[in-house]
Amino acid sequence: MASDEMIKVVGDRFCVPYTMELLVKKKIQSFSNSHYDVFDTTGNILLQVNGGIWNLQKKRVMKDPAGLPVVTLREKEWQMHEGESRHCLCSVKRSGGFNIKSNLDVHLASPYKDAACDFRVTGSLASLSIKVRRGNSIIAEVTHSYTWGSYKGKECFKIKVYPEVDYAFIVALLVIIHENDNA
Repeated sequence: MASDEMIKVVGDRFCVPYTMELLVKKKIQSFSNSHYDVFDTTGNILLQVNGGIWNLQKKRVMKDPAGLPVVTLREKEWQMHEGESRHCLCSVKRSGGFNIKSNLDVHLASPYKDAACDFRVTGSLASLSIKVRRGNSIIAEVTHSYTWGSYKGKECFKIKVYPEVDYAFIVALLVIIHENDNA
């Protein structure tokens, strides 16, 4: 990443001064519910996300290891809310035009915004690779490893988050693109 500026959307407690490698394990718990566990390289759990594409509330809640809500993802054009509040942090929409890949535009919530997106997510899980960009800079990369478990409802992702980038925000984008690809 070219900039030394901290990129915090969910919160600065999720920004670290070094490149962070994360492992995300997803398992389908029922027809209407899926669960994501996020680990660091030493196996410590950092975040958990519950919810699923077919749940009636159309939301997923990300929690920290203590079980406290960090962010709620609501599928109304995909909005990210602080904790379980209605305070919108950003909205996520599919990029314009017909694309085979699931490109997403991320717009931070601000009354002083222009129409340009703040972040762009490119790639798809089918291509096994996703990149998150701010302008021309890549701020995070996701790779998806298909295994025999992928066909049994258990999937694994590796995330590389560059220094001073909010890793909770990047995990939330992974959940959104994964839910979009599986809708």
